[in-house]
Amino acid sequence: MNYFFLRKLVFLGTLLIVVSIFPAAVSNSSTLIVATVLSSDQPRYRNAHKAFVRAMAAKGYDQTAIELVTQIPNPDPISWSNAIRKFNAIGANIIVTFGAPASLAALQESHDIPIVFVDVYAPLETGIAKSLAAPGNNATGVSSKVPLSTLIRTTLEFKQFKQIGVLYTSREIGSVVQLKEIKRLAVQHRFSVVESNVESPATLDLALSSLLSQIDCLYVTESSVVGRQLDKVIRRAMDQRIPVITQVPDGGEKGALLSLEAHPGEMGHQAADLAAKVIAGRKPAIIPIVAPKKVDMIVNMKTARVLDLHVPIQVLNVATRIIK
Repeated sequence: MNYFFLRKLVFLGTLLIVVSIFPAAVSNSSTLIVATVLSSDQPRYRNAHKAFVRAMAAKGYDQTAIELVTQIPNPDPISWSNAIRKFNAIGANIIVTFGAPASLAALQESHDIPIVFVDVYAPLETGIAKSLAAPGNNATGVSSKVPLSTLIRTTLEFKQFKQIGVLYTSREIGSVVQLKEIKRLAVQHRFSVVESNVESPATLDLALSSLLSQIDCLYVTESSVVGRQLDKVIRRAMDQRIPVITQVPDGGEKGALLSLEAHPGEMGHQAADLAAKVIAGRKPAIIPIVAPKKVDMIVNMKTARVLDLHVPIQVLNVATRIIK
């Protein structure tokens, strides 16, 4: 086959791939491109993303006004970075990131495109923002940080747990921040922390087998690797009569004894408010970070009964939702 003809075929094939992924970016370069990326394929991020899209449409930014490009890469650093590079290549006008991993990748890979982050547990501790009032870094967004100290104090109302296990992922900074927080609380409340680093879904079973034999309570951090298998984690823990506590949205519904959750839908709406300000010309670096307003303390009475745990009146008093 002629060499130049072969090169032309390769070029046309590559162009078709680009057009299929980013049709409007190729067909109409004047369209306002809103690029969104989810750190992983989890219900929390999908629900926040859906709320974001609905809220943007309500503000007039529907499919007739913007081109919405969405990426859900594999949950690893290379894939997160590649997703942002694609957004750079198509000339996105704004990047909206869901979760700390994708947000950090956006800050590292894109310096000129404004960023709105969503569902980031600790914007300051992760280095995503310099301050809550003036975040800097060409980014602003919505924090999902709810007080771990409240979750731990309420958990200890059930009984004085002595060894709390922690499932986390070392390459996800938000998960690591939560591990550090619970270690500080352990000193204050006199319990031990047994940690287990879950780097991939394939290592979860082994981590649980080792961890559950050493603990009397399990805390699940906001790790995308663990979060996607939260049902399995809770089921395995219940089999060993170990209560699970978490800040992961829907944790209570899935059987965690106690969960303290920011609402993904609300965060999506808050992100749309911020995105609209940025599109209107406001500099994200000086737009204050938004904190969650709708926070639920969820007590699962079904789980308590299975584990023969009495639910103290103090716990019921602080609960905003009780699963019976």
